[in-house]
Parts: sequence; structure tokens; C-alpha cells
Amino acid sequence: MKHVKINAFDCPDAWYKTLSEIWQKGEIFKVGYGSEATETKKLNLSIEIEHPENRPLVHEKAPCDMNYLYTYTLRYLWSELIEEGETYTYGSRLRKPIDQIAEAVKRYVDERNDRQVTLVIRRPEDILKEIDGKKHEPPCLTMIDTEISDNKLHLTCYFRSWDAYAGLPANIAGIQLLNEAIVKEINELGNDRYSNWENISTGKLIFHSKNCHIYERQYKLIEELFKANSKTHMQRIKNL
Repeated sequence: MKHVKINAFDCPDAWYKTLSEIWQKGEIFKVGYGSEATETKKLNLSIEIEHPENRPLVHEKAPCDMNYLYTYTLRYLWSELIEEGETYTYGSRLRKPIDQIAEAVKRYVDERNDRQVTLVIRRPEDILKEIDGKKHEPPCLTMIDTEISDNKLHLTCYFRSWDAYAGLPANIAGIQLLNEAIVKEINELGNDRYSNWENISTGKLIFHSKNCHIYERQYKLIEELFKANSKTHMQRIKNL
């Protein structure tokens, strides 16, 4: 199993570098069970994003835009609501049975040096292949760990399995928006309770995934992306 560490300036840079590393160094992994039985290229991957707050949040060539991103963040990360046909969303598990986001806000207002504020999405029953007679797909995002350091809220997230081309750009940008919303609520409550409250801001995003992959059906798209965009991407990073 190959492990690779990526240091990225911002979210678009993280997406592009992730695809590049998997394309060049990825191991062939044939999925035998899951959402899609197919060949993939994959890495055990860690990504550290220094300035995830930088705009734009998504690469111009990514298969999502800001309109989708706002909808994704609200529907799948922030809200507890579940639409017909869904068994869960990340947001529904973060909000119920305990509102972990609200509790995290209160914990950090009471003690910003708290090291125990971990938001958990995966549950013990997710190990089951079936629940109530239906095939069960466990969440890809399993936990979001948090810590305030230097007056910044840093998030460390774990994905058990991660679609690098289609899922990753919306996931990392959406988690940045989630972090911004949490920071806003912490500051609002802190200023309401304490006259000397010192505002915090968002910090780094760090991600780990044991299986960050590109599907075989995406190989052609990745190949064309690098042919058309490698010089443009490098020039963008130099201009930042």
C-alpha cells in the first residue's frame, strides 16, 4: 500500500495535485464490493491545505461549481433533513441523535483549548452489509476532528474511500464552508457571552484517506485534463 503526502496551497491546488499523484503513482485496485465494482487507481493519501479559505474554492476544471457547492454544503453537511429515498446524510448524523455541531460551538466558547471535540459520522452498525433487508453503503466521510490553535479552527478529516475526481473537490470545499459556518457561530456566541472575546478564524484543512481513487471510467477525463491544463495550473499557483 503506497502512502503519499500532498501539501497544497488551496482547495483547487489540492484537487489537481491529488489527481496528479494518483495518476502517476497510484496502484491498481479492483473493487469487488461496494458502490461500483470496477478497476481503480488508488493511493493511501494525506492532504494538508494551507489556505483553504482562498477563493475560488473549486478548480475551474472540476466537475462542480459554486452553485452546486452551496447546495451540497447545506443539504449534506449542515442540515439534519433527509429527503425521500435517503437513509442518511453527513449532516443528519452530525445533528442527530446529538447535535454535535451545536455542542462543538458551546465547548469551544467555554474552553478554546479543548482537545476532545471530535465530530463522528460513522456508527457501529455501518459494518453491516445490510440493514433492514437493504444493502447498506457506509459513509465515506467517517469523522471530522477539530482543534483551535493560534486562534484558528483547524479540521482533520478521514475518508474511508474517496472519489478523487468527482467527490473530492466538492467535499473539501464544502468542509471549508462548514468550517466557516462553525467559526461564525463560535464567534457570535463568544461575543454574546464575553465582552473580551477574541474572534477566531478558519485554519488548515487536513485530510486522510486509505483509498483515494480514480475510477477506470474517469481515466480518459484525467488524461485530457493534464494535457490541456498542466501549464495553466502551474501559472495559477505562481500567481498566488
